[in-house]
Amino acid sequence: MSQPTFTNDAEALKAFETKYKALTQEIGKVIVGQDDVIKNVLIAVFSKGHCLLVGVPGLAKTLLVNTISDALGLKFSRIQFTPDLMPSDITGAEIIDENRNFKFVKGPIFANIILADEINRTPPKTQAALLEAMQEKSITTGGHHFKLEAPFFVLATQNPIEQEGTYPLPEAQLDRFMLNVWVDYPSFEEELAIVKNTTGNKKVSVNHILNGEEIVFYQDLIRKIPVADNVVEYAVKLASNTRPNNPNAPEIIKEYISWGAGPRASQNLIIGAKTHAAMNGKFSPDIEDVKAVAHPILRHRIVRNFKAEADGYTLEKIINELL
Repeated sequence: MSQPTFTNDAEALKAFETKYKALTQEIGKVIVGQDDVIKNVLIAVFSKGHCLLVGVPGLAKTLLVNTISDALGLKFSRIQFTPDLMPSDITGAEIIDENRNFKFVKGPIFANIILADEINRTPPKTQAALLEAMQEKSITTGGHHFKLEAPFFVLATQNPIEQEGTYPLPEAQLDRFMLNVWVDYPSFEEELAIVKNTTGNKKVSVNHILNGEEIVFYQDLIRKIPVADNVVEYAVKLASNTRPNNPNAPEIIKEYISWGAGPRASQNLIIGAKTHAAMNGKFSPDIEDVKAVAHPILRHRIVRNFKAEADGYTLEKIINELL
């Protein structure tokens, strides 16, 4: 399979909407519910971004990433982050072969989809091994420089409850994740369906809907979508209003926030809005598309102060006030 060909961008965008619907149907064969989570992960994929999935154990975060990689037909690597994991376990290492020559053996980072399972369970030294790959789409190790094959994205999982033996991600690395997606408990009806589907011998196969070249084509197509000036201004204003030193910031920000979102948030709001619009059959995003992606883009880029925690002001409540 090769890149698709269309007579114009409008035709390509309609094809993308169809592919997106087919993708969600395939993923829905395995994953019951979690529609918003699936949508947000796919927004990250087609925006050339990375996604952090935060939720308690047993909510099918790993299964979700596995299923998405099957539906996208991409090379997949799962890295289980543990306290003794070393950077070379991710990037690869030089070994001496049978001819006594140094030979570089590529690590699991050399794939299209990387599942960084429980990313906060490994020390910062190893967490940092992902930084260059996430930002530069390349790896430098042992004097060698390697470009990673496109498409490339990291889907990381994190348990928000356990703090014992964990290493919270530094703000610089959190900012590399385009989206921070909360994975919540299923509803009663969804849990009934999950139990029925997973306690028998029923096997479900997921069909490939897209390949790597098609994904790169649609990623580039989304970047070409035009955006009205008032939508860009709204996104930039939304991000800048999270900064307590901004004279135009609302009182709730000045009172409850220590640090706000940086310019990367403004960029991601626009890219995310473009992808959200394309998924819904629109040829240009509006302010509603920016609002639709605001929560997962802003929630990990805003730092509450002690007063916010004492007064019970959650990040969700603060972002809702901003919107």
